[in-house]
Amino acid sequence: MLLCTVRDCGQALAREDRRWVCGCGHAFDVSRHGYVNLLQPQDKRSRQPGDHADAVAARRRLHQRGFTSAMLDAFADLLRPQPGEPLLDVGCGDGFYLGSLAARSGAEAWGVDLSVPAIQAAARRYPECQWQVANADRALPYRTGAFGAVMSITARLHATDFRRVLRDAGRLLVAVPAPDDLVELRGFGKDRTHRVTEALAQDFTVQARRRVTTTQDLDADAVRDVQLAIYRPLQAEAPTAMQLTFSLDVLLLRVRG
Repeated sequence: MLLCTVRDCGQALAREDRRWVCGCGHAFDVSRHGYVNLLQPQDKRSRQPGDHADAVAARRRLHQRGFTSAMLDAFADLLRPQPGEPLLDVGCGDGFYLGSLAARSGAEAWGVDLSVPAIQAAARRYPECQWQVANADRALPYRTGAFGAVMSITARLHATDFRRVLRDAGRLLVAVPAPDDLVELRGFGKDRTHRVTEALAQDFTVQARRRVTTTQDLDADAVRDVQLAIYRPLQAEAPTAMQLTFSLDVLLLRVRG
């Protein structure tokens, strides 16, 4: 399933006890938490790439409060992963969506993210899934045609690699912030679905669209978690209790025949 990420290698990796090894002898240890770090020095943009630990913890608390349960239900209804089906989450974060879908469906779950704190959190909470640290923006470290379904939840799109790792007739679920997502904090945003469909049009056709919106009453601590969790921190005064809108546009696409 995994490919070596050493520059100019790309050979298949085989599991040997507590490490993954390719035919050239490049080896990647499995951490004590159960994940494997495939990130190469040339693939790092900073000394600590990806989401920091505080952001990861904030998102986990929001999940635990139930603020994202409507999104999870929508993903499950649209994607409908099957028992034993290989399912990949690109930019999986702390693994909430992938781990929850795997528990519901029995899918064979694989998650990749650039952030070590995020993957550590995912591996601790969902040890039945497979977790990798890698720069998915550069290349997905998986063999061609490995997956029946791929998810990209508010993450960057890598259209060519999505198609490469998917089987023929494979499914791709993409979720992007809707224009009214966190409107009370950010104001109205842009409709991103047109950009998504354009970026994926060569290899995918849209099968279904859905906007999932929920409004929640948050105390000051939860508002602070939202501010920590989003990618672009808000320049705002100390948070107070307020009502917030969480909204995603979700697209289900299928590989073109």
